[in-house]
Amino acid sequence: MIARVRQPVFPIGALRAGLIAIALAAPFAVDAQAPSNPTLNAQLLVGARQGDLAQVERVLAAGASPSSRNRLGKTALVLAAEKGNLAIVEAMLKSGADVNQASLEGVTPLMAASYAGAGPVVKRLLAAGAKTDLRDRMNKPAMVYAAGQGSVGAIDALLASGIDVDAAYEHRLTALMWAAGQGQADAVRLLLERGATRDLRDDRGLTAAEIARQANHDEVAQAIARP
Repeated sequence: MIARVRQPVFPIGALRAGLIAIALAAPFAVDAQAPSNPTLNAQLLVGARQGDLAQVERVLAAGASPSSRNRLGKTALVLAAEKGNLAIVEAMLKSGADVNQASLEGVTPLMAASYAGAGPVVKRLLAAGAKTDLRDRMNKPAMVYAAGQGSVGAIDALLASGIDVDAAYEHRLTALMWAAGQGQADAVRLLLERGATRDLRDDRGLTAAEIARQANHDEVAQAIARP
């Protein structure tokens, strides 16, 4: 039997940033697997990646498939979401793009926008039916990305959609704990204003304030500990 090694939770800076970057920002090689013209599909993906709304609209009108994906499984909607490009997100949704279609790493448009801190895009995707409970291959939902990155606009939109502010994710880490561990003072402040419980503990028995203190974010720790 293989001994199970416990994954360290914090600090989560360089290692987690690298893993997230792999999921959200790898090279964009085109996989022409959609049923429409592969050349148009490639142009759609390039337009979304480069933020070229005119090109996106032109190739969609010419018959490009909204479900076209590159070799990482990223659709034009995912590419636009991770860039925070609301105009292209709107164009893709109007064309019938699947709001929950994930990349090969399991990254949905909502996760990508949450990581990018694109609050307006997060709000629009939620209005279009984006699911908040989906998790990627690292077992993280959109809220974890939003809290860890300190994306206040994304956190606000996700909470408004009905997510429990004290929901516990992997290792029993709450959004407050994620924000605290990354020293995201504004996100911590918002979560506390929305009723986040200060004294919940993760699976190591640590509170959000203790997690912040361990990561040398003393001011955040004090803000959480203050009643």
